[in-house]
Amino acid sequence: MTFTTDSAQLRNRFNQARVLVVGDVMLDRYWFGDVSRISPEAPVPVAKIDKTDQRAGGAANVARNVASLGGQAALLSVVGDDEAASALDSLMTGDGVASHLLRDKEIATTVKLRVVARNQQLIRLDFEEMPHKEVLESVKEKFAELLPQYDVVILSDYGKGGLTHVAEMIEQAKAAGKTVLIDPKGSDYEKYAGATLITPNRAELREVVGSWKNEEDLTEKVEQLRRHLELQAVLLTRSEEGMTLFRSGQTDHQPTRAQEVYDVSGAGDTVIAGMGLALAAGFSMTEAMHLANSAAGVVVAKLGTAVCSFDELAQALAEE
Repeated sequence: MTFTTDSAQLRNRFNQARVLVVGDVMLDRYWFGDVSRISPEAPVPVAKIDKTDQRAGGAANVARNVASLGGQAALLSVVGDDEAASALDSLMTGDGVASHLLRDKEIATTVKLRVVARNQQLIRLDFEEMPHKEVLESVKEKFAELLPQYDVVILSDYGKGGLTHVAEMIEQAKAAGKTVLIDPKGSDYEKYAGATLITPNRAELREVVGSWKNEEDLTEKVEQLRRHLELQAVLLTRSEEGMTLFRSGQTDHQPTRAQEVYDVSGAGDTVIAGMGLALAAGFSMTEAMHLANSAAGVVVAKLGTAVCSFDELAQALAEE
C-alpha cells in the first residue's frame, strides 16, 4: 500500500489530532561506563560510570511518540512524590506532552536503572510499588474530566497497577463515543472487553490463546478472542514478521520495513502511538497500521527507548 497523503497534509492532520494516554509510567535511567577490572570484594565487574541518561518509559513513551509525530498528547498516570516523578514531569513538558501525573506520597516512582558497558547491559535494577486506592480514585476522576477534550484514548498497561479501573475507563470512553486502544498485559483480557483495538505481541497473545500451528489456526484463535471481548480489531505485532490486523471477516498484513534492526525495546509503544494518532486524524485502520508500521521501522533502528519524529516518518513513507 502506498501512502497518498502528501507530507504537508499529513502533518496538518496529525497536528489537529488529540490523544489521551493513560497507564503505567516509568523512568528509564542509563548509567554508561567502562569495565576494565573485577572487584577484589566479589567476583563481579567494576563499572566506572562516565555518562548518565534518562528517558520516559511505559505510557510516558507512548505519549512522547504521539507528540513527536506531531499530535496533541496528554498523559495521565500515578507517580511517587519524589525526584524521579519531577524528572518525568519535566521530560514530558520538554517533549510537548500535557502532563497529568498524580502523586502518591506513599510510593516511589517506577524506575528501571540499567548499567551499560560497551553496549552490553551489566545489570538492571527495578524500583517499583503499587499505587494506593485513593490515588487510583483520583485517576478515575481526572480521566472523566479530560475525556471530552480528546479524540482517542490509549490505555497502556504495564502491569504496575495504574490501570486498576481499566474496565470502567473503557466503558466511559465508549459512552463518550471515543476510540479506545489497549496495549495489554498479563493473561486476563476480560477487563479489556469492549475496547476498539488491542495490540498484543506474539508472546502476550500466546499467554491468552495458547500456541498456534499455522496462520489459519492463529486467525481462528484471534477471531474467537475478538468476538468474545467484543473488540473491533486485534493488531498483532510480530517483530521480524511485521504486523497483522484482524477484523471481522478481514485480515490485513503489513511486512516489516527491510532494514538493520538494532533494538526492539519501545517499538510496541511507537506502534500503538502511531495507530492512535492516525485514527484520531481520521485515517482508516489499514492506513493507521501502515503509518504505525513505518514509524516502528524508524524506532527499531535506534538504541534504547526512542521515538519517531514526523520528519523521519515522512522520509520513511517517501522511500517506500
